[in-house]
Amino acid sequence: MLTVRELHKVYPGENRTVEAVREVSLEVADGELVCLVGPSGCGKTTLLKCLSGLLPPTGGSIAVNGKPVTGPPVELAMVFQEYGRSLFPWLTVWENVQLPLRQKKMAKTERERLGRLALSAVDLAGDHDAYPWQLSGGMQQRVAIARAVAYQPRVLLMDEPFAAVDAQTRADLEDLIRRVWRDLGVTILFVTHDIDEAVYLGERVIVLSSAPTVVQQEIPIDLPAERDQLHTRALPRFAELRAEVYEQIQKAKASATR
Repeated sequence: MLTVRELHKVYPGENRTVEAVREVSLEVADGELVCLVGPSGCGKTTLLKCLSGLLPPTGGSIAVNGKPVTGPPVELAMVFQEYGRSLFPWLTVWENVQLPLRQKKMAKTERERLGRLALSAVDLAGDHDAYPWQLSGGMQQRVAIARAVAYQPRVLLMDEPFAAVDAQTRADLEDLIRRVWRDLGVTILFVTHDIDEAVYLGERVIVLSSAPTVVQQEIPIDLPAERDQLHTRALPRFAELRAEVYEQIQKAKASATR
């Protein structure tokens, strides 16, 4: 569903040129949930902006469902870390979710059906008349996820979407993403700096090197398909996988200082 071949991104400047991404190649299969981790400043967000068509790469290729990405693909949606800035405070929850559907120029009845399904999927069916500023941070992020889900993307990119919420809300949102992914069958590439979150969420974890970033390691996550915060995180295998990802990130940091 998502194919990246030798992606390269350089930021030119008057005094110096910054190479952020160096020939990254990866694939995400249809219906897969993959987490992307790496050291701070390694280029995760730059990579995601290139994949979403928001930033042109310097070299290489990106394809969504076999179609080359030359701008924001219609089959792709993105959820950002700064959920408060991605929602329109003067629009209700319902109006925020409906906004991208209006751009698709679909029938009103179909827009409303998809909006109801999306809000139900994130447990906000009873809050459609509220404004974002009346909701907690976790609920605002649910609105952002509902808006992306209502768009019916084939691929959902998520850029550290839970970094700004408290630990309890974060756990609830992690379970929400697993449920939405399972129920809707959407392909998800989830960027996070949290190792535990990557292991808990993903079917596979891709570890990036320090900048200029390359794919350092891919780690299959062979945890049970049904996961919960209490029992899954207590499994010995969870601790083993966490240690494996952590070790790879430490290797990436060490190589950057040489």
